[in-house]
Formats: sequence, structure tokens, C-alpha cells
Amino acid sequence: MSEQPGAISRLVEQLLKELGEDAYREGLERTPERVEKSLRYLTSGYRMKVHDILNDALFVEEYDEMVVVKDIDVFSLCEHHLLPFAGKCHVAYMPRKKIVGLSKIPRLVEMYARRLQVQERLTTQIATTLDEVLQPRGVAVVMEAVHLCMLMRGVEKQNSKAVTSAMLGAFRDRPETRAEFMALIKSGPGLSI
Repeated sequence: MSEQPGAISRLVEQLLKELGEDAYREGLERTPERVEKSLRYLTSGYRMKVHDILNDALFVEEYDEMVVVKDIDVFSLCEHHLLPFAGKCHVAYMPRKKIVGLSKIPRLVEMYARRLQVQERLTTQIATTLDEVLQPRGVAVVMEAVHLCMLMRGVEKQNSKAVTSAMLGAFRDRPETRAEFMALIKSGPGLSI
């Protein structure tokens, strides 16, 4: 990936011209630089590594009940149209001697979301990464999101929401474990502090 400053802004300037705009008019004169800065931020997950996010927060603990982090805000860019999708991610795992610091789960979600994505892959990447790093008895990830590529173009269905899931280990093999997770993520608003 090019880290050369200005490379993206030059391309955006050309794009504006191709769309029939004057890239130098008052409202657009700094748009190419703003778009470059925005895109570099929205794709910053490519410059992050799982090891840097999780490994300093892995702990041996004799806890074997379900750990759930729900309602994690997700913002990503659809790789097909470069339009945003946004929603919530719910993650659970059942430890087998190893736990991870709770704040690391939203950071892992963020790392994968800050890449060009499809929701299905994003959901699976989160689950398989936690499964590989923690080697738990099971991992579950459910994501629900609204895709601007569906709202603004194409079918233009304003109330459509995509829901994806990845269930590994006990969450796949044991219906009662999966049902407990689904009940926990559907329960009403949590604490407000």
C-alpha cells in the first residue's frame, strides 16, 4: 500500500474532474486532501496486527463461563462500492484457561472493520482470530449492520439490515450454548454509567 503523501489526493482530484466537477472551486479545493486523510483513517486496520492488539492482554484464569461483549459499534467500508456500512457486533467466547482483556475485543473488531470489507468476512475474521489466539471451548460473533450501498443505490430499501454470524466450538455444537448467547445479546439496554 502506498504511504506516499498526496498520492490518493491526486487521484481524488482526477476523479472529481472525471465526474464533471471543478476540483479547484471553493467548496472542493481541499476535498482531495480531506478524502485522502479520511480514507487512510478508514483503512487503518491494514496497518494493525493482531499480535499488537491482543498479546499483551492474554491472561491465564480459571474461568470457564461465557464471556460476552455486546453492542460494539462497527463502521466499515463495503469493498464493492466503497460506501459505509455501520452497525453492532456482539462477541462471546467460552475460555479454556486463557482470557483476554475485555477492551481488546472491541479493538480487534475495529482492526478488521477498518479495512475494505464484506460483513460476512468481517464476522468470520473476528471469530477465527479469537479462536486461534485463545483456543477457547467456543467463540460466537453476531453482527447486524445497515449498508449504505443498499440504502442509497441498488434496491434502495431503507429498513434493510444484514445479520451475519460465526459460531465455533461449543456455540456451533451445543444448541443450549448458542441459545444462551442469543438471549444475552437480545436482552435490553445494559448499564448506563
